[in-house]
Amino acid sequence: MARAATADELQAPGGGGGEKNYINAEQGVWSWLTTVDHKRIGLMYLVSTFTFFLVGGLFALLLRFELLTPKEDIMTAPQYNQAFTLHGAIMVFLFIIPSIPGGLGNFLIPIAIGAKDVAFPKLNLLSLYLFWIGSIFIVSSLITTGLDTGWTFYIPYSSTVSQTSVIAVTFGAFILGFSSILTGLNFIVTIHKLRAPGMTFFRLPLMLWAAYATSLIQILATPVLAITLLLLIFERAFGIGIFDPKLGGDPVLYQHFFWFYSHPAVYIMILPGMGIASELIAVHSHRRIFGYRAIAFSSVAIALLGFLVWGHHMFTSGQSEMASTIFSFITFFIAVPSGVKVFNWTATMWKGSISWNAPMLYGMSFLFLFTIGGLTGLPLAMIGSDLHLHDTYFVVAHFHYVMMGGTVIAFIGGMHHWWPKMTGKMYSNKAASIACALIFVGFNMTFFTQFILGTKGMPRRYYTYLDQFQPLHAFSTYGSWVLGAGLFLTLFTFIHSLLHGEKAPKNPWGARSLEWTCASPPPTENFARTPVVTHGPYDFPTTVNR
Repeated sequence: MARAATADELQAPGGGGGEKNYINAEQGVWSWLTTVDHKRIGLMYLVSTFTFFLVGGLFALLLRFELLTPKEDIMTAPQYNQAFTLHGAIMVFLFIIPSIPGGLGNFLIPIAIGAKDVAFPKLNLLSLYLFWIGSIFIVSSLITTGLDTGWTFYIPYSSTVSQTSVIAVTFGAFILGFSSILTGLNFIVTIHKLRAPGMTFFRLPLMLWAAYATSLIQILATPVLAITLLLLIFERAFGIGIFDPKLGGDPVLYQHFFWFYSHPAVYIMILPGMGIASELIAVHSHRRIFGYRAIAFSSVAIALLGFLVWGHHMFTSGQSEMASTIFSFITFFIAVPSGVKVFNWTATMWKGSISWNAPMLYGMSFLFLFTIGGLTGLPLAMIGSDLHLHDTYFVVAHFHYVMMGGTVIAFIGGMHHWWPKMTGKMYSNKAASIACALIFVGFNMTFFTQFILGTKGMPRRYYTYLDQFQPLHAFSTYGSWVLGAGLFLTLFTFIHSLLHGEKAPKNPWGARSLEWTCASPPPTENFARTPVVTHGPYDFPTTVNR
């Protein structure tokens, strides 16, 4: 695919051999905090988001333990409200949205296009600082008065009733929005302007098409959320009446504003996961991706159509029947590009030479779980069935199958795929595969059960419930323990790899995209010479011996 420096050239004077890799180039905390190296910034994003994943995951385990029985077990009702609110807010704003674009995206995008860095390195560092500052505002609520509004901050409860840290948390989310916007802007300019010679748009890895589409959403949708949260802060602090009907406001207007951002935000979360899935399935099937252009354009289609379906969250809000009908139709229509991806991923594996290693197992898990998440969205897109399933555990299960079964599973698979490139170390494939199996089994035990709970009428967010739901809640809780065990085993596998892992080769998977042509870990400026791209990222040899 590229003309990169050879191993001899990397060791030759002036050929790049004098460069240290990005980990050892400079030592000390200050060198990391002031770096503009995209790889270091990506790693700091990853460490930060993994930390928040741990915090949000512990909240989830506490919630499931409380729901083991209908009575009070380990927390009171107000504490339960705060726990599920902070679980949602931390997972959405501090983990899922920034983890892939900020972490893997920052690390991989410049290398994958043959560039030395992103277009605006200092702006990239600023986006990380803004992420940290916004995170401090949100996490500070843990040690102050908490937050009990739900992660959607619905008014009037958040504007007039709640006595918790609404202003601090919403202001933190407001700051995080600027971090997201700057990251999206940087990636769009980088992909447009810094591609290596020969790297046309149709030679980009599909992960970069997904990152590009995600960046468009970040730039166009995030300002709406920022303005909405600022209005909520003014409403709570000064009673300006934007959403208060007593003062001529409209409480439903908040929902329109919030979901106009938050449904596209679903695709900020899932599109990068889809991009990673394309890499996992193609590389570990050792076969050219089926329908490259269809998958690429479907990412852009999802990004654009995502702005037109926010009203399907509001079928019970009193909006007009015509509006609900239109939103329902478009919601069904947006399933088409997602279906194109699923079909093409499946077709890619057909007659492929599949390596059943940990990254591929995560790719298969993603394909299975995301498909369930997509199909269970159809009853929620139908107005009649949504009226019965709205605000039940069916919605909780659907959301988690898309967000965790899709985005998080793909993210973990991507970490396993690019871990040798990022660290220069290999991990135990056996331990990683066992962890994947535990995660898959535990996830389905936890959340498929909740589909049944929802269809039986169990409302979401309830602290207690009827005795008839207890067996299913208990089974879901037992599944969460299996899921947690798998995630902790994954963490142990990565830590063991850092301490005792074997040295990774430059290209352990036999991949064909550009990031695999440089050393592992990459040198500070990625390539000793600017690579020249001569073929596509999935042009594998016709015959692969595996």
